[in-house]
Amino acid sequence: MEYRQIGATDARGSIIGLGCEHLDGKPYQQVRDTIDAALERGINLLDVFMPGDEVRGNIARALGSRRRDVMIQGHIGSTDVAQQYDISRDMPVVQRYFEQMLRTFGGYIDFGMMFFIDSEQDYHDVFDKGIADYARRLKQQGDIGHIGFSSHNPEIAMRVIQTGLPETMLFSINLAFDLCPADAHVLQEMERGFDAAAFRGIDPKRAALYKLCEQNGVGITVMKTLGAGKLLSAQHTPFAQPMTIAQCIHYALTRPAVSSVLLGCQTRDEVLDALGYLDASDSERDYTHVLGTLRNDFKGNCVYCNHCLPCPAEIDIAAVNKYLDIARLDEDHVPPSVRSHYAGLARGGDACIACGHCQQRCPFGVPVIDNMAAAARIFGG
Repeated sequence: MEYRQIGATDARGSIIGLGCEHLDGKPYQQVRDTIDAALERGINLLDVFMPGDEVRGNIARALGSRRRDVMIQGHIGSTDVAQQYDISRDMPVVQRYFEQMLRTFGGYIDFGMMFFIDSEQDYHDVFDKGIADYARRLKQQGDIGHIGFSSHNPEIAMRVIQTGLPETMLFSINLAFDLCPADAHVLQEMERGFDAAAFRGIDPKRAALYKLCEQNGVGITVMKTLGAGKLLSAQHTPFAQPMTIAQCIHYALTRPAVSSVLLGCQTRDEVLDALGYLDASDSERDYTHVLGTLRNDFKGNCVYCNHCLPCPAEIDIAAVNKYLDIARLDEDHVPPSVRSHYAGLARGGDACIACGHCQQRCPFGVPVIDNMAAAARIFGG
């Protein structure tokens, strides 16, 4: 295993870490086998954003006395309602969930991450409603070692970094995301199908964010390295051919300020597949040829351009398509976070009246009516 310093902190993280989201809902033995495989091969950084007591408890139990051998990113503001993932800015709720995490993991979390700062509203809620102050108190009390945050939006992320508060950032990085314009919602881009026609080189704002982190000593840990599996899929990749795991990892690790990529493994075999990167040759890691294979045949694929709007039923069609595309990768195992984001939409696919106005306006021939019905079927009304 290789290790890198995380920003200006004294912590050194494995360049491949474990994102634990997909261990949620899995039996304890599977959690234990996955954790064992990671630690046996030198992984020392885990991201635990899931709010559920069971998954947190299973991870803590699997670690046992090895808790001291790993660093944990725990998220301030990740909560659940009726056992479903949610985001809260209500301080009593935020404190209750994070303090439960502290108890579960021995009274200490290495990186306290202010959770999901993607919009102006998120920024104000975190910095004006006490969450940032709470993170400061946690560090002063020794309950967390470092303050961080998570985001998918480069412009908002730069504002957070410019406050001088965070020491690390969990950010979504992959080649397709970096080719997207900064004003694109990358989770929507990922879910709908990347708009290769909009790719115009590495987006300058995303590049500026990585440089800002480097300049300010803010370490980056990476989520969505594989684009929820889309970059590996011949069906869903925006490129002429799918990327490999090694190419995706290498791309992220070659961005400024990046310390570690956190992959969402849920089995021992998936951990071992990811760690194959360490033995890959330079040619196997090389992703540069992919840049010359962008394909523009997006017939039938939503590119979140919103030319379909306005919708008389007031559906955010791009957002529904985005979450639908992710769900279709594995309909039997839709991530709880995706279900939560879909549930947070003002109107889902079930509100579609099949008027067809969107399909008349869509320049890519997306079967919007069929997609709305599919979303209603997968996510429920």
